[in-house]
Amino acid sequence: MNPVRLSGPRLTLREVDPGDADALLAIYGDPEATRHLSFEPRTVEQVQAIVDRSIASAAETPRTEYGLAITHHGDQQLIGYARLATEPQQAATIGFALHPAEWGRGLGVETVHLLCALGFDVLGLHRIWAARSPLNETSARTLLRAGMTEDGRIRDHVFVRGAWRDSITYSILEHEWTPPDGLGAVAVQD
Repeated sequence: MNPVRLSGPRLTLREVDPGDADALLAIYGDPEATRHLSFEPRTVEQVQAIVDRSIASAAETPRTEYGLAITHHGDQQLIGYARLATEPQQAATIGFALHPAEWGRGLGVETVHLLCALGFDVLGLHRIWAARSPLNETSARTLLRAGMTEDGRIRDHVFVRGAWRDSITYSILEHEWTPPDGLGAVAVQD
């Protein structure tokens, strides 16, 4: 399945391209944007490696990782990065980050819906899960509004900023997934 393109009412997820590095650095290099993520702000080289890995993974068969640019519908400018990584047992983990200028608009919920459409409607998965920092209450509200259920806590899950941090996990199962109104075509192949 190459390329992937998912459309919602306001957002499109598309394959990452080489021109996305600067826009992704504006997110992944920003201390505020990465405050609750599982890593510290990234360098130019680290962001370039993410872009390169995302492009390379799109050509793999079987494909197990989907690193996708989040854009406003009808615009190619990256405003966020979304990732779905498949796991054994018809499962996947998802995550995303938006530029702080885009926060507070409900775009996170739409991003989760688009990732679920990819996972359930295109890839035929059974379970999709996500993890958040215990301090990220906005992420908690986003995941719940997107239809996920809080599963529990993974103690000392990630080592970031010099300390171990727990993660709160959420999941949604295929029979719980109902695509919301306004979700467009879930995949386009050239």
